[in-house]
Formats: sequence, C-alpha cells, structure tokens
Amino acid sequence: MSTCATTFDLPKLERQIQELEAQLGDSQVWEDPAKAQRLTAELSQFRGLVGDWQELVQALEEAEVAAELAEADDDSSVEEANRYFQLLESKLERAETLSLLQGEYDSAPAILTLHAGAGGVDAQDWTEMLLHMYSRWAEKNGYQVTLAEYSPAEEDGIHSATLLINGFYPFGMLSSERGVHRLVRISPYDAAHRRHTSFAKVEVVPELDDQERLELRPEDLKIDTYRSQGAGGQHVNKTESAVRITHLPTGVVAACQNERSQHSNKETALRLLQAKLLQLQRQQRQSTLESVKGENREAAWANQIRSYVLQPYSLVKDRRTNWEESDVSGVLEGKLQGFMNSWLRARARLGREPNLSDAAQPS
Repeated sequence: MSTCATTFDLPKLERQIQELEAQLGDSQVWEDPAKAQRLTAELSQFRGLVGDWQELVQALEEAEVAAELAEADDDSSVEEANRYFQLLESKLERAETLSLLQGEYDSAPAILTLHAGAGGVDAQDWTEMLLHMYSRWAEKNGYQVTLAEYSPAEEDGIHSATLLINGFYPFGMLSSERGVHRLVRISPYDAAHRRHTSFAKVEVVPELDDQERLELRPEDLKIDTYRSQGAGGQHVNKTESAVRITHLPTGVVAACQNERSQHSNKETALRLLQAKLLQLQRQQRQSTLESVKGENREAAWANQIRSYVLQPYSLVKDRRTNWEESDVSGVLEGKLQGFMNSWLRARARLGREPNLSDAAQPS
C-alpha cells in the first residue's frame, strides 16, 4: 500500500487542493466567472480523488477481512469478498490512471474539434456520431462540456464541431483520441444496403492560462460574423452573433457560436485561436511533430488510429495500442476508458506518444 500511495501521490493532491482553495478565496477570481468555474470544477475533482484514496484504503482493509472469513468456506463471506475485491479493482484503476497523467498540459482544459473526412454524407453522419460519443463520455465522467462551434452538413450529419471540456485532466485523457477515426457499416444512405467506410478527424489541444497566451496583432486577424446554425436554440439564428477568426500569417481558424452575444463569441474564438497557435508554436520547437500533436494525417484510407466495425462483425480496435472492445454500442455511448488507459500506459512505457508504428508492440 505504501508503494501505491507513492504512485498516487496523496501529498501532492492535498497541496493542489490547498492551492485551489486559496485561489478561490481571492475575491478577484470571481470577477472572471469562467475561470472561477474551472477552478471550482478542478477542486471538486481533486477532493473526489482524495475521497477515492480513502475509500481505496477502507476497501482494502474490508477485502482482507472478508478474504479471511471466506477461508472458512462460508458462501456468503466468499460473495462479500468478491464484492469488495471488485470495488478495490475499480479504485486501483482510477489511481493508476492518475499516476499516468504526468504530461506537461495533461491537467489543462481540452478543446476537441471534429472534422468530417472521406466518405461523403456517411462521413458527415459519422462525425456527428463521434460528437455524441465524446459528449456522452464527458457527461458520464463528470466533465463540463460546452459546444462552441457546430457546422451542420447539407443532407445529414455535420462538417465540423468544437467542444470545450473541463474537469479531471481533460487534455491528458483526450490526448489518446487525436487522429483519424474509421467507421465500417451498412450505410443508411445507400438504397442497395452496401457496406461503406467513412472517416473523421479528431483534433485535441489544451486551453492554456493567460500567462502563456500569445500577443496577437489586430492586422493579422480576419474576423467574420455570421448567423449560427444547428444546436443552440432559436435565438442563435436571428442575428449574426457567430464569430470566425482567421490568423492570416498561419491560416489557423477558430470559431464560436454558442453564446447569444457576438462579443462573448469573439472572446471564446480568440481563446480557441490562442490554443491552436500555441500548439503550432510548440510543434515548431520540437524535433518531431508527434511529440506534441501526434501524427498529422489526412482523414482517409490507411491513416486511421482506430477502426469501428459494425458489419460484418462488431469490433473497435486501436491500431496504436492493439486495444480491442467488442461492445461497439457501449463505445459509441462513451465507453472509452480502456482505450484511454492503454494509450496512457503506452505513452509512459515509450516516453512519447504512441503512434501507428507502435502497433506491433504489446500495450
């Protein structure tokens, strides 16, 4: 247990709780509602982790007692021991996950953007399915989710969407999802009911604090306003409140449409642009692109990090870690922990982010 405690780093968690409590005790923090909300969410998560550790210790003690009773061949004691050990296993898994989240920006809020790739209307529908999958994963695991941008396709599905995600190490958890995702199924858009393959690309960048943000020159920015589309309610379509900002020197684009106010959307779009530009800057400082962003591949054949096969069999497989899950419906409803943990374990083992060339290695 002492080794596990070292890995879990309980003293570090308690220090982080004290630091967050001190920040939230400063009245100036509450002048920025978004920052106060983010700090409050982090404090809740860290308090929950300490509670998990305390429950883990208690579960271990109770499991040891139940195991001793089970040795007397008491059926009820055996059943009770199994229940305690299942609880212990789930607590240890969460402790292991925390021990693997050691990346520089792992604790930062995540900006997750989806883009439809090759496959026409099937790819657009697939992109909307992924939006649902990540939204469900976030909701089930206590994350705060904001839909910042949503671009519906003409026939069905979406061209793109952006989620802002806050909570327990969101960037660290979602880093495993960056790349091309492939779907194989009987197309609902094909009258002949043939099997189709479609692709979507997932981008994830960390949202960083004010100290790390770049200074942007107004002359380098092209700002467009337009009427919001899709999710967000009737009001978003009445005025040109949505904002799209293009950084002219790099071509990087960020957009936001989830607020009623054009000013609020502009502020959020600037935050998104800052995060994307900082990621680009980090890439330029690295000797390889993979060390920060992961492989930058076209959303098309042979480039997928993960395949979701609905027909002729049911299987989801990650090509970087070889992690598999036959419960495809569960995965599409947010059952992603196995994929995330296997990727985090591979990152810890390799000392870098795993990529497609690592597929032959055990995870």
